[in-house]
Amino acid sequence: MSVPSSPPPRRVDIRRIVAASLVGTTIEWYDFFLYGSAAALVFNTLFFPSSDPLVGTLLAFLTYAVGFAARPLGGIVFGHYGDKIGRKKLLVFSLLLMGGATFAMGLLPTHATIGVGAPILLTVLRLVQGFALGGEWGGAILLVSEHGGDKSRGFWASWPQAGAPGGNLLATGVLALLAAIQSDEAFLAWGWRIPFLLSGVLVMIGLWIRISVEESPVFLEAQRQAADEAARAAGAAATSGVPAVKEEAPVVQVFRKSWREVLVAIGTRFGENVSYYILTAFVLVYVTVHLELPKSDALNAVLIGSAVHFVTIPMWGALSDRLGRRPVTQIGAIGMVGWAFAFFALLDTESFPVIALAVTVGLLFHGAMYGPQAAFISEMFDTKVRYSGASMGSQLASIIGGALAPLIAVELLKDYDSSVPVSIYLSAAALVTVVTVWVAKETRGRDLTKDGLVGSVPAPAPAAPSTPAPATRAETAKDSARLGG
Repeated sequence: MSVPSSPPPRRVDIRRIVAASLVGTTIEWYDFFLYGSAAALVFNTLFFPSSDPLVGTLLAFLTYAVGFAARPLGGIVFGHYGDKIGRKKLLVFSLLLMGGATFAMGLLPTHATIGVGAPILLTVLRLVQGFALGGEWGGAILLVSEHGGDKSRGFWASWPQAGAPGGNLLATGVLALLAAIQSDEAFLAWGWRIPFLLSGVLVMIGLWIRISVEESPVFLEAQRQAADEAARAAGAAATSGVPAVKEEAPVVQVFRKSWREVLVAIGTRFGENVSYYILTAFVLVYVTVHLELPKSDALNAVLIGSAVHFVTIPMWGALSDRLGRRPVTQIGAIGMVGWAFAFFALLDTESFPVIALAVTVGLLFHGAMYGPQAAFISEMFDTKVRYSGASMGSQLASIIGGALAPLIAVELLKDYDSSVPVSIYLSAAALVTVVTVWVAKETRGRDLTKDGLVGSVPAPAPAAPSTPAPATRAETAKDSARLGG
């Protein structure tokens, strides 16, 4: 007995799906990056007071890293339910969770008011942020990837990626505006709370947009097929008297069958993750504390770089549709290996136009790694485990990459009073991505409705013989059955 087939989902405008994903990811990244900027500029003073500015900053970045520690847990939980009940429901929940935590941060009392309770409460809310973002990334890119076509997936899927610089642009822009119109005393007293409280308004806008989108058609079809298979298995079990085998949880399937793809996703993201947080978070510390320049210089440089980054990420994604995911990613990773040293040399000029140029070029190289990444990682996993696999690979990379990057960079600067060790660290991280992508399989053009990389185009297929022998046809049938074709 089979479950009646549901009608195919109506065709939707991919641009509407992209817009909803982009708005949602921009708001969630705004919340997440707002904490990073505040950690460098405000929290080190208000929540972690210390006689040494770098020590206070180090403690503030430690809670920044705690948010990353919660991201794999978010990836597991959201990935499991996203592969079971759908991408859309989990994306709505992650938006509410992230926005609520950020809004609550704007209401927190400081260390001067309640003492050690202030940093503890801040850390708990940061954990909630990390948990929410751990489930956001995978769902947002999959909703677009599974709606978009095989030929232009790199372009469409790169738009949710633009939500990262979009959120950073928004967070840095609000902070820069407040820093420009307020005195330092007013900003520290109450002005810093405004961007956090603003999150409540942004979440309501994002929620209204995100609720209106349709569920992924690829997921709905996979869910229908799974229901048919379960019904057939139940019927066979009833006939034979042998209980049906219960399907493993998606995260278990990922680590049992797709652990190589998880490792490739981690390596692909490692250099990108480290470079982004050094270029956008640590740079605020380096410019304001080490070079002792106004915080507006650092904020405006990141603002300019993020604007260029936002515009160019979809261009890199589109280029990956023509050249492949691997070549475009390698452009960014190899470029970052060299730029790691030029970056700090340009910052040391203490000239604002040169500092802005350093950040912007660095983010261009980052965009070449980040733009194709959504399609690249989505195409590594099968539909039943795609949310779990993409989330786990990306969020594990965030722990060893983005979470530790500002901490390691601040500690290196503190110990050596020089940018050279930080440049070596950044260059080595980019080199990890160079090597990983070099050995990875190309995924461009994969048909996401089929299991395995059957539909990818890593290389031109050899010409088939004009009159195949019976043995060749038998082998072809055997291979087709093995691949699920």
